[in-house]
Amino acid sequence: MTDSDAVETFLDRADDVFTDYEEGYVDPDAALVTLEHHVETLREATE
Repeated sequence: MTDSDAVETFLDRADDVFTDYEEGYVDPDAALVTLEHHVETLREATE
């Protein structure tokens, strides 16, 4: 996976988290945990 692909994947997943939060499907703590996981995945993919 290229860095560009990794960033695009991260942004898509982050958008999904924001949408789920805004629609009331997840609480703030769950949204942050999910985003933290996606950030870590992005870091690993771009190292």
